[in-house]
Amino acid sequence: MNKKLELFLTFFKIGAFTFGGGYAMVPLIREELVDKKGWINNDEMLDMLAIAEATPGVIAVNSATFVGHKIGGFWGSFAASLGVVLPSFFVIILVALFFEDFLKIKVIADIFRGIRAGVTVLIFNAGLRFFKQIPKTAVNYFLIALAFGLSVFLEFRFLSLCLLVFGFVFGLIGQLLKTGREERE
Repeated sequence: MNKKLELFLTFFKIGAFTFGGGYAMVPLIREELVDKKGWINNDEMLDMLAIAEATPGVIAVNSATFVGHKIGGFWGSFAASLGVVLPSFFVIILVALFFEDFLKIKVIADIFRGIRAGVTVLIFNAGLRFFKQIPKTAVNYFLIALAFGLSVFLEFRFLSLCLLVFGFVFGLIGQLLKTGREERE
């Protein structure tokens, strides 16, 4: 039971102290799961985020489910997922109760503008950390530039999905070519 409670509390903290969701949570997820707890390593973190992004649902919940299952099986995934969801659930309930009056308060509106700026920095920081961990090859630089260019200059509903599918197909083809080369040698 201690591991399940620890999973719940760790992911509750992640859910409560990160704003902006998704990639804004990555630095705190890394700090808690890799640096402090040692539940996963850097490679597992990258794999977890790739899987969490490629599967339906919220990155934080998918990550919590993945790590929770690794550490505590089904009940570990349940505890971690519940922990990461509850803070947002409570905040959304509070905001919904006072929504119309909430954003009319100038200080609240100013706070949210500041939070948006902070979230942008957190997302950039997460991207920079990923960039530092990938192999520095011409192909990877090309893929990063292509994905960045497409995301900046194109704006359509399924862009993220298209980039993920392209990355999957390109990675699969690259692996098949590499395996074919190794078999011939």
